Amino acid sequence: MSDRKYQLSITVQHRYLAEQSDPGNGQFAFAYTVRITNAGSVATQVISRHWVITDGNDKVVEVKGLGIVGHQPLLAPGQSFEYTSGSQLATPAGTMQGSYFCVADDGERFEAPIPAFSLSMPRTLH
Repeated sequence: MSDRKYQLSITVQHRYLAEQSDPGNGQFAFAYTVRITNAGSVATQVISRHWVITDGNDKVVEVKGLGIVGHQPLLAPGQSFEYTSGSQLATPAGTMQGSYFCVADDGERFEAPIPAFSLSMPRTLH
């Protein structure tokens, strides 16, 4: 969609959760914080999410659902919503990407892409 009336800016920061991971049993936990900013000119509500999570073995898990962390935020132009959630992988590295389904105040429906980002356990030197 080339119309700037409907545009969300999405940034993600992530971190490895060593205290919730068990590498010996193939459990690697990650937290990610997403900031969604309405960069368009029309108020927009985030209705649902769709995540595609791929581990280091190319196993794909899709997660779809209403809202984000129990909310369906309505964002006025320039307003932001930030939340933290988590994901577990069976490998020490993987990727996440997806989209939010949104409805603007004027009734326009659109998908806002969530750019791909990497999840990886920090390497330690001995």
